[in-house]
Amino acid sequence: MNGSNSLKAKFKRALSSINSVKQLKAGIILLAVIIFLAVFAPLLVTHDPFALNDDMVEPPGSDYILGTDGLGRDIYSGILYGARTSIVIGIVAASISGIIGTLIGGVSGFYGGKIDAVLSEVINIFLMMPTFFLILIIVALFGSSMLNVMIVIGLTTWTGNSRLMRAQALSLKQRTFVKALETIGESRFKILVKHIIPNGIFPIIANTTMNISGAILTESALSFLGLGDPNIISWGQMVYNGKAYLTNGWWISTFSGAAIVLTVLTFYLIGDGMNNILSPKLNGNK
Repeated sequence: MNGSNSLKAKFKRALSSINSVKQLKAGIILLAVIIFLAVFAPLLVTHDPFALNDDMVEPPGSDYILGTDGLGRDIYSGILYGARTSIVIGIVAASISGIIGTLIGGVSGFYGGKIDAVLSEVINIFLMMPTFFLILIIVALFGSSMLNVMIVIGLTTWTGNSRLMRAQALSLKQRTFVKALETIGESRFKILVKHIIPNGIFPIIANTTMNISGAILTESALSFLGLGDPNIISWGQMVYNGKAYLTNGWWISTFSGAAIVLTVLTFYLIGDGMNNILSPKLNGNK
């Protein structure tokens, strides 16, 4: 019974925190809608998103809710399937970035000394690199499959998380409980994994959520430039396909571009809202 009451209390506190931050509440509602559309896309589509037909550059109407593109493909159905691509790439790439950044930043800040000096230089080198052009080169060399795109984005965008975790580790290792654990002979690796990272992970969670927006934008940009996976439907690819029809088929690029903006805004709202909840300074809890 006590465990059940404790879970209910935690759930109520979580709901109260979400309701208290308007941008987080709005972001979660929007994300729920986007995920619903992505998961049930096969049931919600009106046409096969890959099928070509004779109704080319057909304006929005009863037959095609959001019109068709230059090859007769249904825009509405394409946007629903494109949501799947963006959500998967965004979450996987941001997760890779979060894991790498957390580990490197945690080791750098907690161990200090020469390890910190070397890892800090590595972080600085990555910060100085033109990330998007590096991604372009790697994708061009190793292929533009969906897996490659996710891995490349994740491997080149971890520096922000790393700096956040390093700052957290530098602060936490001065705490009394960490000093006590070192005194009783607890291994430094166990202290890092069991205490430093769990206690310092909250800013990284918020930042990683925002990084999902960046990953979605990067994938869209790659697809727009023709370096996305040609075997999947991407919003960036749809925007590119509509570029040649802006005068007589404005809906092709407009609706797919609006989908990108809305999804990016959704994850930004969630990340910003989580940052307000998880950051003691923003909450006023000194």
